[in-house]
Amino acid sequence: MAQILIVEDEANIRRVLKKILVDVDKNINLSEAVDGVEAITMLDEKTYDLVLCDIKMPKKDGIEVLAHIQKVSPQSAVVMISGHGDLKTAVKAMRMGAYDYISKPPDLNHLLKTVNAALQRVATPKKKTKKIAVPKQYTMIGNSEAIQTIHNMVEKVAPTMARVMVQGPNGSGKELVARALHFKSNRYSEPFVEVNCAAIPSELIESKLFGHMKGAFTSAHKDHKGTFEQAQGGTLFLDEIGDMSLAAQAKVLRALEEHKIQRVGSDKTIAVDVRVIAATNKNIKEEIAQYRFREDLYHRLAVIEIHVPGLNKRRDDIPLLADHFLSLLTPKKELLPDAVDALQKMDWTGNIRQLRNFIERLHILGGHQISAQDVSTYTTT
Repeated sequence: MAQILIVEDEANIRRVLKKILVDVDKNINLSEAVDGVEAITMLDEKTYDLVLCDIKMPKKDGIEVLAHIQKVSPQSAVVMISGHGDLKTAVKAMRMGAYDYISKPPDLNHLLKTVNAALQRVATPKKKTKKIAVPKQYTMIGNSEAIQTIHNMVEKVAPTMARVMVQGPNGSGKELVARALHFKSNRYSEPFVEVNCAAIPSELIESKLFGHMKGAFTSAHKDHKGTFEQAQGGTLFLDEIGDMSLAAQAKVLRALEEHKIQRVGSDKTIAVDVRVIAATNKNIKEEIAQYRFREDLYHRLAVIEIHVPGLNKRRDDIPLLADHFLSLLTPKKELLPDAVDALQKMDWTGNIRQLRNFIERLHILGGHQISAQDVSTYTTT
């Protein structure tokens, strides 16, 4: 029997929430608190599977209640109740560890799906998060302050359920951040599925993400699992999400809100448990201002934002990166100090991808000891 605590200062909202939940499952054990102070007292006396908590309340607000839950009952799922204008606070709550949020007035379907997903998450035995090393091919190379900041963010964020948006220019290493978040999480042994949203035609993106049934369209010769299903239990990386059409964005938003998807050509919904990490090379706030990206989807995805700088802004990492890329090639060659100095002075608009390609060119065309003269000779203008 699920133990649920409703923390809400408005009696009519408490009444609506209680009626919706009891009508669906009369075995639910519901408790109520009219403000944050009463909630904290109740939480000290009893453990709840799920807490539905309003954000704005007298005496103590929802953020203070959430912080208390994290101390006394971290295994409890918390769903915040967000009023008009509370969206930023709701996102802050998810950064602190809240499972999700619902808006006032509560939508019946959305509420039930969120509650069911949260309870299912609580009921699923959690794996112990192991400190495992990120595979060599996905390691972020560098000792610069910017890279250390990213490493610290990954260590803090990876073990949580929080969705992450990684922003940075092309070739800067956004995928490496996504993979580090996956390998450092308790989902490390489950699939990591990558989707390049920019490479998929808009008419096929729904089938790619959500799958389709045989006969759903002309070329649908058999049932197909979409990437949400393929990533079940693991991580779904939506790369270049800024290039996704508004229609597809709406469907992704719905999947994130309801924790369920529907294959093209099917009326059956499928529950999905995936952690979504998104990445873009665009100024997403500018895209929102130009109505090319949904603000509500941005807030769903960007619970945590990680910014990856271009290589020109982390030149101190060039010696390490250059040595690393050269070490992957055979026969073994050496970069002379003057070559490293020359590399640090170059303009790297193509970022790490450009550096890697250039090191390969130097390896092929340069001598056994690669000099500054080689760098100058084989630089394309």
